[in-house]
Order: sequence, then structure tokens, then C-alpha cells
Amino acid sequence: MTISSVTQLLGGKKALGREVRTRMDLIDLSRKGVSKEALLYLAKFMGLPVSQMAALLPVTERTIQRYAPKEHFDRVVSENILHLAEVAARGMEVFEDNDSFRAWIDQPSTALGGRSPKSLLPSRFGIDMVLDELTRIEHGVAA
Repeated sequence: MTISSVTQLLGGKKALGREVRTRMDLIDLSRKGVSKEALLYLAKFMGLPVSQMAALLPVTERTIQRYAPKEHFDRVVSENILHLAEVAARGMEVFEDNDSFRAWIDQPSTALGGRSPKSLLPSRFGIDMVLDELTRIEHGVAA
């Protein structure tokens, strides 16, 4: 997974307001804050309405709705958005198309304790488990 694929899912320089090329840039971006516009790009890619994105983040749907497109979320919400973008970018890399990734993320997985990958995304620990499972899938290793 490349940093450029993460930033592309967030609308690129236009939505992020800066070039993001390294993991250090991601740290700086999380400190500055990710814009609502970038979150909406990610939601569109993942095929999720704002209400479902809010369920994956430490912010309410109403708060997201109140933000202006160029307004930035705080560091905690921004880091969560970046982690979700990382999962989406990794999923695209493994499945090679958006429809397959979207189908997989909603399906219960034996390797994830019978839970769907999406149900684990509100937790950083869950995100790590989903990323690990994507790596296993990529390498053809059954968990």
C-alpha cells in the first residue's frame, strides 16, 4: 500500500490541502486535521453514507454534517480517518477492484471471529486485525 493511494482516496492535494508523500506527512496531516471534504471522498469510495462513516469514527453524524467542507477535524478523528483510508487502500491493492473490496468488507469472516471486517473498523485494534487479514488474503494464507 502506498501513501499516494491513501491520499488519492481522500481526494488528493485538492481535499487535503497539501502534498502527502511520506508517513511523516501523514503524521503532520493528522495534527493539522483532515477536512470534511476528504472524509466525503473516502465515504464515496467505500460506498458508505455519512451515517455509517460516523459509526466508524469517534464523531457523530450531526457533527460531521455541521462541518464546512474545508473545515478540519481534530487530531483523533483525523487519525481515524487516515487509518480507514489505509484499510481501503490496502483492500483495493489486494482485491484489485472496488466492488470486490466492498463485498468482502461486509461479509463475516471466520478469521475475524465471525465478524465482518467493517464491524471491526471503529477500533484501532480491529483495524490492525483487518489489515493483517488482508495481508493473509494477499499471500493466500488461510487463518
